[in-house]
Amino acid sequence: MFDIFYIGKKPQLFPHETAVCNIDEAKAKSKTRYFWIVDYLCNVKNFDFLWEPVPWESNFMHTWPSQWQKSSGIYLVPKEDFAGIKYHDYPVIQRVGISDNWEIPDGIDDSDFDYTWHPDETDPPYIYQFGTQHQRTGGPRYVNGEASEIKFVEYPRVIKESVGDNWEIPDGIDASDFDYTWHPDETDPPYIYQFGTQHQRTGGPRYVMPGASATKFVSSPRLKKVSIDNNWVIPDYVDDSDFDYTWHPDETDPPYIYQFGTQHQRTGGPLYVMPDSNGTKFVQNVTVKINSSPASLLYFIDHSDGNLERSMDTVGVERKDIKTTRYASDYLNTLKRIANKVRGSHEYIWVCSSVCDYTNFDFSWHPEQWQSNMIHVFPSGEQKFGDTFFLPVNGFLQHADEELLDWYPVNFITSVSVNRWPLPVIKHDHDNQVDALKTFTLDAPLSIITNTQDRISDIPTISLWREKTKTITPLSEGASSVIVPRESVPYINEQLYDYPYINKTFKHLSVDNPMDIVFISNGESVAEKNWEHLLEVANKINNRVVRIDGVDGRVAAYHAALSASNTDWAFCVFAKLEIDPKFDFSWQPDRLQERKHYIFNARNPVNGLEYGHMAMIAYNRKLALENNGTGLDFTLDQKHATVPILSGISHFNNDPWMTWRTAFREALKLRHSGNDIENQYRLYQWQTVSEGDNGEWSMAGANDAVDYYESVKGDFEKLKLSYEWGWLKEFYDLKYSQ
Repeated sequence: MFDIFYIGKKPQLFPHETAVCNIDEAKAKSKTRYFWIVDYLCNVKNFDFLWEPVPWESNFMHTWPSQWQKSSGIYLVPKEDFAGIKYHDYPVIQRVGISDNWEIPDGIDDSDFDYTWHPDETDPPYIYQFGTQHQRTGGPRYVNGEASEIKFVEYPRVIKESVGDNWEIPDGIDASDFDYTWHPDETDPPYIYQFGTQHQRTGGPRYVMPGASATKFVSSPRLKKVSIDNNWVIPDYVDDSDFDYTWHPDETDPPYIYQFGTQHQRTGGPLYVMPDSNGTKFVQNVTVKINSSPASLLYFIDHSDGNLERSMDTVGVERKDIKTTRYASDYLNTLKRIANKVRGSHEYIWVCSSVCDYTNFDFSWHPEQWQSNMIHVFPSGEQKFGDTFFLPVNGFLQHADEELLDWYPVNFITSVSVNRWPLPVIKHDHDNQVDALKTFTLDAPLSIITNTQDRISDIPTISLWREKTKTITPLSEGASSVIVPRESVPYINEQLYDYPYINKTFKHLSVDNPMDIVFISNGESVAEKNWEHLLEVANKINNRVVRIDGVDGRVAAYHAALSASNTDWAFCVFAKLEIDPKFDFSWQPDRLQERKHYIFNARNPVNGLEYGHMAMIAYNRKLALENNGTGLDFTLDQKHATVPILSGISHFNNDPWMTWRTAFREALKLRHSGNDIENQYRLYQWQTVSEGDNGEWSMAGANDAVDYYESVKGDFEKLKLSYEWGWLKEFYDLKYSQ
């Protein structure tokens, strides 16, 4: 067995145990390679003093835990210098007895306190302060040697039972559950400790320490105030059955008039008026419910939309108590008419609209007191300029000369919204909205006109305040669906743009059906190459692609192409055109206009011109099928528009015949256009520029066309012969086959 030493009292464990003052003395006296140091308060009845460390831990000092600390006071120390301390988790050695270091105050219940507690022997000496149920002080103290610094111990704690003499207890509180054994932290300076109520940080008991002048607020515990003050002013129209009138202000605040709110505003509820108060303070977290509005009359505006009856049914008011008036082109004049009718008999009125559903609207709403003379506007859906008004009659009429309702003192409500009835949807099969509007009558203030079966979500709410706000609103890029106000119809003659108020900010809400692409070929040498290229481009888009091949004559080819299309407009791609892969085939015609053809640009590889010749054309199906080619140019003979978007490169110069006939036809049309400066320049380029393959045949065709035009003196019937491939081939062969 190794030598055994102790410091302090003798443990009475072994006959050979020896007293020492410290570890160094034990090391000097030890004659074994390890020695034990044992504290007499350790219960070592079953401890194995023959224990030895494993070889790789032989140069450590070893110690075992107590129920309180990681070291119980038993150490196995190597005779030689040790490298560190090895703390073992097992066995746990129980400390016994009561140390002479305890100081125990009066007035506590320490029956459950465990005085076997001891400090960590590796710590420097401290005064260990234990707490009570209230503070970190007030419990026993363990004084270690000559210690002066205090260390606070969280556990265990004792129960303080005595009540101090420093309490001041006010009247009107329920203190039955308050624990007056509370005491302050002994390390704090002297304070007046203020306890609160369920309402404020003041109003409860005070613990006044001798010499204290400053106040410290204690957040818990709080007492329940049960008395009611005489400072309340209660309005007549509130439901205060659940209101707690034991409320009181913070005693440290200056005197105020405390304003309580309702479910709608921060005003309108009870007032708590302190004597000599000179300002108002709004109480945010306590409200009462208001059941009735200051407005004593409800007016309905009839928009002649057929919804008046069902709108009135949603307000929860008897029909006999509702007044109605018709809508007078704008809300300002309508409100003026209503206000003049009720002048002198009503201070506030509600004005509602037949376009709205009031099923969930709370008509007990009221404004803030300082807003009593403002017009209060409730949004319709997301539309700020809504259809529901809380109207102060006299305040409104004071501004009766204003030209716009926007110029009045208006409060736009953001916290409450009213839903409109769904807009009527009128479906039709016209290819444009102009023709559609000429076939039916709009009964509602706003209607959706559409020629698509797709359902539209997130329909915007259009303001009905005045004509300028009642905009025609396309819901897609091509306006296959559009919101149309009833007032716009008399303006419209040839296009919806005849109406001056168009709003295109919502054209992203719907997607138009993609237009068909029709490839037209008739023996061109580049046809197959350009067809394959078009199919490659079409693999990345959703447009339907069809091909028309071998139809003799331009008119017949166009008719065949548009007959093959399933859409009202079709992109017609001619065989000579190599489509630009960047072209956006989601493009749509503008259905707010009358029907027309749309001509894109193409690049000429011979003379560098870039305009509509040989370009892709978005043909209107109806127009194209009606066109029998009575003019010199199939496309330009009907309504058309140019679109300055490059559709591709036209490879018309792959062989002499195709190059010549293309140049001949185009130059003939340019010469026939007369004094148009742009066309004169283009004709000059055709006649004089011949870069690239077969460029000389391009120049020849252009010059032959001008010569032919002069020879027939511009005879239109003879110019029209150029429509036919056979005639052109015969002309070409007669001149160049010899």
